[in-house]
Amino acid sequence: MTYQPRVEAANSAEWPDLVVELDRWEENGRVAPLWWRDDDAVAPTAQFYRLLDLADGAPLALAVIPADATAELAAALQWFPGVCVLHHGWCHANRAIGGKKSEYPAERHPVDVADEFDEGRKRMRTLFGRRALPVFVPPWNRFSERFVPLLAEAGFAAISQMAPRKTPWRGGIATIDVDLDVVAWHEDRRFVGEAAALGRLVALLRARRAVGDDTAIGILTHHLVMDDATENFLARLGEIVAAHPAARWDGVGELLS
Repeated sequence: MTYQPRVEAANSAEWPDLVVELDRWEENGRVAPLWWRDDDAVAPTAQFYRLLDLADGAPLALAVIPADATAELAAALQWFPGVCVLHHGWCHANRAIGGKKSEYPAERHPVDVADEFDEGRKRMRTLFGRRALPVFVPPWNRFSERFVPLLAEAGFAAISQMAPRKTPWRGGIATIDVDLDVVAWHEDRRFVGEAAALGRLVALLRARRAVGDDTAIGILTHHLVMDDATENFLARLGEIVAAHPAARWDGVGELLS
């Protein structure tokens, strides 16, 4: 995966606009890949099971907080082979002295950070086995570049944040970013709205098609704050992806390879 340039979303779009854009992909003999990341998992809650119902067997990347992850979550996942697990920081705690929230701001000591990476990897492998992929998801999608070498030393192959990045990561760390967050965090954590979400998605698809880019578009959800409008959007999106020959869901394992 490579970093992506900034794409401005259309003000709004409707479901027929998405279908028309996918039709254009089909006319070009191409299939538009999507991938799905959901953050902040620690236990098998009712919202967690609702998320799995919405996924309906599609590949799903679950960003799990290592320090708080439970054996019950690992046991629940045994029935869902399409779900992989990503490493979501250590304990999702804000370590920034000032400014925006970050668990890995530049002022942290590298030894402390390295210890968290190692301990987190051990715990994730113990709980989830091969399902735990070497992909690091920084809480709040913020991560100081000075710690990238420590990721490689701990065995991580990729980092997943919110697109776009202006430059690629150093040290051979791949980028598997998400592109569309469906939560309006500054508006009571509600759904961003169907028109806005579709506007962003259609704009991304159009931009990828124009330059022949088959990089998967990442959809980001947070099951613990998912409302009915979000669920309806995801259900409809899943139906369209399943039905249209020019759309598919990719798993993170495929993206890594």
